[in-house]
Amino acid sequence: MNLYLLFKSLHLISVISWMAGLLYLPRIFVYHTEATHESQKDIFKIMERKLYNYIMMPAMLLSWLFGILLIHNIGFSAFSELWMQIKFIAVSILTYYHFTLGKYLNDFAMNNSQKSSKFFRIYNEIPTIILIVVIFVTIFKPI
Repeated sequence: MNLYLLFKSLHLISVISWMAGLLYLPRIFVYHTEATHESQKDIFKIMERKLYNYIMMPAMLLSWLFGILLIHNIGFSAFSELWMQIKFIAVSILTYYHFTLGKYLNDFAMNNSQKSSKFFRIYNEIPTIILIVVIFVTIFKPI
């Protein structure tokens, strides 16, 4: 069995799952911010917590794990290439973004969110932009 292709497949599955969460959780935050009834807010808290802890966190960790295994497979000298450096920086920013969502999740859990629905609508665009950068540098591999 070709380990490189196995790791690449598992990496792509993990990244797709992680990105789905990164794109969906801020949208739930929008609805949570606009909710008027306490029962609605309680449902959003459950949705947010389960999405973050049971889907996003494992998907992020597996994305990193399989990404590192891919790099190990092709050789760590790949870090000398510009495309890998850009991808590493972009994925690091996505990871930081992931943990800021965790902070906002905790704020909602404690009924202490200070952000508007407009903020979350705009904030929701960040992972899309980063995803586009990662895809293009990974496919085209600029020197």
